[in-house]
Amino acid sequence: QVQLVESGGGLVQPGGSLRLSCAASGIAFSMYGMIWYRQAPGNQRELVAIITTGGRIVYADSVKGRFTISRDNAKNTVYLQMNSLKPEDTATYYCNAARNDGSKFEGQGTQVTVSS
Repeated sequence: QVQLVESGGGLVQPGGSLRLSCAASGIAFSMYGMIWYRQAPGNQRELVAIITTGGRIVYADSVKGRFTISRDNAKNTVYLQMNSLKPEDTATYYCNAARNDGSKFEGQGTQVTVSS
């Protein structure tokens, strides 16, 4: 059974930091590109960051310079370090695993709230 379990969300003040984790099981983790999405109420889902199997990284313009995606294949885990958080970063953050053959899985999400 495939599972992606996000953790690390919470309430943080503007300018603060959080580190999200997504632990995968049931898949050959190193063979999957890992993606963080986010969705705020009433908004469309937004791609936040991607890290490919080869370590290539892409960020949304809205998070460049503030967020860092990384992966640890030995731990089957992808991370999203979020610094200088803004109220507009408030959303549910979802971890996805995707492969070129169309295989794709998603976690249940973790809530991030940036508010004073």
